[in-house]
Amino acid sequence: MKAAPLYHDISEGPDDGAAFWITTGDDVRLRIAVWGMGAANGTVLLFPGRTEYAEKYGRAAHQFRDRGFATVVVDWRGQGLADRLHRDPTLGHVDRFTAYQRDVAAVVAAAGRLGLPTPLYLVAHSMGGAIGLRALHEGLGVSAAVFSAPMWGIAIPRLMRPAAWTISAISRPLGLGTRFTPGTGGNTYLVANNFDENDLTGDPEMFGYMRNQVIARPELTISGPSLAWLHEALTEIRTLTRRRPPALPTLTYLGTDERIVCPNAIHGHMQDWRHGALQVIEGARHEVLMEGPEIRARVFDEIAEHFARHRETPEKIRLHG
Repeated sequence: MKAAPLYHDISEGPDDGAAFWITTGDDVRLRIAVWGMGAANGTVLLFPGRTEYAEKYGRAAHQFRDRGFATVVVDWRGQGLADRLHRDPTLGHVDRFTAYQRDVAAVVAAAGRLGLPTPLYLVAHSMGGAIGLRALHEGLGVSAAVFSAPMWGIAIPRLMRPAAWTISAISRPLGLGTRFTPGTGGNTYLVANNFDENDLTGDPEMFGYMRNQVIARPELTISGPSLAWLHEALTEIRTLTRRRPPALPTLTYLGTDERIVCPNAIHGHMQDWRHGALQVIEGARHEVLMEGPEIRARVFDEIAEHFARHRETPEKIRLHG
């Protein structure tokens, strides 16, 4: 693996951070960032959300390292410094949502080549929660999982849902699949919105941390999703939430002020998760891992305790094709 850029000044991650280029089975170049390679308690596979990039989780990597875990964060195809999939680099696009599983396979393979400590654990946020849920169904070799505001439903007003399905479904046959979803496009969310109007975090300092990153390194960012991405996401969500949850110890975090993903979908799926528990955080918004200091300390402590209770190393890590 070749070294890749990692912007330490904006990530504020542990000093031992490094980034690498990796390639998927369908020849898409991704970037991973790794912190805490010598950790004693295992490795967190951190699956970020749509629009995100490795540097955003530098502070989270500090929290995990302080609790004895290494962290690997991936730039998914089409975002961060990974290969963009359309001539407009600001467009959030993917042809098939299941293609993200090739990214997962490449990340797991890279963790093995780097000799990162086992067992492996999953922490998946927002869109990463949909990718992570499918990965678990397909045999991802982790001992336990944590979801943060997983995208198991999108917060679309009820009256607009039929239109979202219809418009996104016909977009590709009409040659419009790579158009921005109506109402999106332009600047990335953190540039287009001030703290007082943001749905991500109630903590102004953490909002500033994220906003300063995208201002300093705009090449890391994307803006709105394509119509094809929307249809793929809606289809994937419907498929995943109709399946019985996997038999894996799981914690899921949801803020009471969530307005990006659908809280009802998360409540509904967690009710059926035999080995899962839902933690509702009063006053938190979408970024539970990036709320104020008290919430962050509580959540990272609980995650570490959850992982410590489930240290069994899977006999075989099954890769995805």
